[in-house]
Amino acid sequence: MAHNLNKNPIHLGLGATAEVEPEMTGDMEWYAGYGARHGDDGAEGRLVSMYTFTEDWNVWEMHPKGAEVVLCTAGVMTLVQEMPDGSHQSTALKAGEYAVNAPGVWHTADVNGEATAVFITAGEGTEHRER
Repeated sequence: MAHNLNKNPIHLGLGATAEVEPEMTGDMEWYAGYGARHGDDGAEGRLVSMYTFTEDWNVWEMHPKGAEVVLCTAGVMTLVQEMPDGSHQSTALKAGEYAVNAPGVWHTADVNGEATAVFITAGEGTEHRER
C-alpha cells in the first residue's frame, strides 16, 4: 500500500522496524501521541517526515539526544544553525542536497518561495523557542 509522506510520517524504531504514523496535524497533540506510541524506543527512534514551506520558520528548534538529517527535495531553503559558541552557520540547500543538525544545535530555516524537505529526526526531548 502506498502512503504520502506529507500526510503520514514514518517511525523508524528498534529492531529495524518501520511504522506508518497517523495523519500529521503538526500540532503538539500529534507529537505527544507520537511520543506515547514510540517513547520506549528512546533516542534511537527516528521520525521521518516531509513538509512543504512557503515562508521562513518562525521558531528555532533543537534535538538534544540525536542528529537530524534535513534533505531538500524541491525548491531552495537555507538552514540556519546556532553553534554551541553562539555563532550562526547558514547552509543553502537545493533539491537533492542535505545537511545534518548535530545533537544540541539550535536550527531554523529561511525559504525563498516554496521548498520541500524530508526530515529524519531523533525527536526525543525536542525543544522550541521563538525566532
